[in-house]
Amino acid sequence: MVAETEDELPEDDELYEHHRIVVDKGQSLLRIDRFLMDRLQNATRTKIQAAIDAESVRVNDKPTKASYKIKPLDVITISLAHPPRETDVKPENIPIDIVFEDDDLLVINKVAGMVVHPAHGNWDGTLVNALVYHFQNLPTSRNGEIRPGLVHRIDKDTSGLMVIAKTEYAMTHLARQFFEHSIERTYNALTWGVPNPLIGTITGFIGRSIKDRKVQAIYDDESKGKWAITHYTTLEELGYVALVQCKLETGRTHQIRAHFKHIGNPLFNDAMYGGDRILRGTPVGSYKAFVENAFKLLPRQALHAKSLGFTHPRTREWLQFDSDLPDDFQAALAKWRSKMTNRSAGVDDQ
Repeated sequence: MVAETEDELPEDDELYEHHRIVVDKGQSLLRIDRFLMDRLQNATRTKIQAAIDAESVRVNDKPTKASYKIKPLDVITISLAHPPRETDVKPENIPIDIVFEDDDLLVINKVAGMVVHPAHGNWDGTLVNALVYHFQNLPTSRNGEIRPGLVHRIDKDTSGLMVIAKTEYAMTHLARQFFEHSIERTYNALTWGVPNPLIGTITGFIGRSIKDRKVQAIYDDESKGKWAITHYTTLEELGYVALVQCKLETGRTHQIRAHFKHIGNPLFNDAMYGGDRILRGTPVGSYKAFVENAFKLLPRQALHAKSLGFTHPRTREWLQFDSDLPDDFQAALAKWRSKMTNRSAGVDDQ
């Protein structure tokens, strides 16, 4: 799989098969870790052990142990969080907002407008370019692979929290948590209109739109997409828009954006999903000017990865992080709140 744009990057909880080995008929009994060290180029015992511990190595589609002795015709697969693509990554001195860091991982607060990793049309200025500058020997960075430290991503114009692995062990364990949906993530979104009901769950199979491959569509046919679940709670009703908290149970590409488009509440100023025009209220006069000014304050989709919780790969401690809404999101939110206050007082606000 080759990602051509930021919007075609893999889902948070998807694993990619990197190796499939069918053991020869004449193979003698041999520990699987020793077998893989002999068969895989640049494989070390540490990397193999970490992959086995994270259940990324499977024998006949079942998790295994390093002490397992392979048998003739066993099928060994190795699946990782990143697609099997390699390319050179240029280190760049780009500031990173680090929320937490230890020897195993770091949690960052990504700014809106930053592409997570290089792809066609975005080879420079990405988070990965910054990571390889500030940190040495990130997992998967050796041999020029394109996803050093990454176990998930958020869209270019979405802001918020991400976890980055600093070791092979952390990489495999965090990837497994995403795959098993045990990571807790909440987002704040500003939607056009107030969702009905105010608290609910959006489900469906997400896949490429047949009309536009850059966007995702929701289907009721499992052959057309992957099952996705978004739980939401309306935090604040602001007339023609609403502040909504979204809790992801799965992590599909554009999941929140596509789900809210599907129920008739696209995210405010989300150009890709039709939210960059007035969808509630009459688009004339002072109200039109007000919305256009709000668009200028928040020139992107109104989506922020606000909280992130996961089990520390080494200590097994539960870590929980929360972030403030960025300035552009807060400015647009304050403008809508002010409009609601002024409406009650009978005053126009642009």
